[in-house]
Amino acid sequence: MQTLGNKKILLGITGGIAAYKSAELVRLLVKAGAEVRVVMTPSAQEFVQPLTYQALSGHRVYLDLFDAEADSAMDHIELARWCDLLLVAPATADFLGKLNAGYADNLLLTLCLASKQPVAVAPAMNQQMFANPSTREHIKQLAAKRVMLWGPAEGEQACGDVGPGRMLEAQQLFDNIRQHFSPGRLDGVKLLLTAGPTREAIDPVRYISNRSSGKMGYAIAEAAVRQGAGVTLVSGPVSLAPPQGVELVNVESAQQMYDAVMQRAGESDIFIACAAVSDYRVDQAAQQKIKKSSDSMSLQLVLNADILATVSALDQRPFCVGFAAETQDVEKYALGKLERKNLDMIAANQVGDGNGGFEVDFNQLEVFWHGGRHAIGQASKSEVAKQLIDLIAERYTCASS
Repeated sequence: MQTLGNKKILLGITGGIAAYKSAELVRLLVKAGAEVRVVMTPSAQEFVQPLTYQALSGHRVYLDLFDAEADSAMDHIELARWCDLLLVAPATADFLGKLNAGYADNLLLTLCLASKQPVAVAPAMNQQMFANPSTREHIKQLAAKRVMLWGPAEGEQACGDVGPGRMLEAQQLFDNIRQHFSPGRLDGVKLLLTAGPTREAIDPVRYISNRSSGKMGYAIAEAAVRQGAGVTLVSGPVSLAPPQGVELVNVESAQQMYDAVMQRAGESDIFIACAAVSDYRVDQAAQQKIKKSSDSMSLQLVLNADILATVSALDQRPFCVGFAAETQDVEKYALGKLERKNLDMIAANQVGDGNGGFEVDFNQLEVFWHGGRHAIGQASKSEVAKQLIDLIAERYTCASS
């Protein structure tokens, strides 16, 4: 079965050792019925010869911005118009920086600027280069410009280091391409999602918060976008780049999150409350920094509004999914919250003691709904999010039919 029949893929290759993986990607794409054209930067040719990609794709490889063999010497326009998707794999740190800055000093960069079609990049670099603040800022800005970021993965690297920066394997990239062209299970669905912590001010320099990193919520947002949902992400303060394709609403306090959600809940089909919202806030935050004056002090705390319960109680409410992070009696507390707040589903996990949850990259969930349950085993938060969104899509479809 040719799952990518008649799809036109323009594959850009930059100068990284991971270029060898792209040869396998070309083979998989051609086997699936896609028509593939390959563009290589000058440095890419130091790692793999163009003849390799020519043999696998069945077409000549494009190398130069000024190519005498090109029709009307306009490859950067014709190829940009030709493709359905432009994927750069591997995408080096140098390439990502130039792409973000709008450089056009080689054929591949020019194509990225000239294309109206979706552009995806598969980062590949040393883990220290990936962690560099400049690289992180380029990636963040590219995501905001709707460039799809596929990867990187973590693991052993060619230089001997271990960490994030490896290009995704050819099969993973192929699956991403196939999913890009496949209708999602949440096509046309408006999904509202909260993520991250909230901060409740004590004075201008201090606040009450929690250990949520936002990683689970952001992974859910990305998984929902991949399934075709229109995602609005209401996020507390985190150190994460927003997933490509979401509408990001930044907030800080629980009240700000409440206001942002209530403005949008009535127009949403699904609401997922993944944020770790502070239950209490300081009754009267000090206007000036509180000075140390005694061995102890007391803060008067008042209860914050329950965002999830309020949304669930709306006359025209969305399909409501809650989260319960517990340190004990996970099932008991989750089922109680499901009933008490009149939810459609709840995803529960035990936090602490190496179980996943806050400040780590893995998680595991027990998902409950009226009359059913499903366990999602320990895996990366991206994989857990993918399985959870599949389950939510299934339950939402049942509830809507």
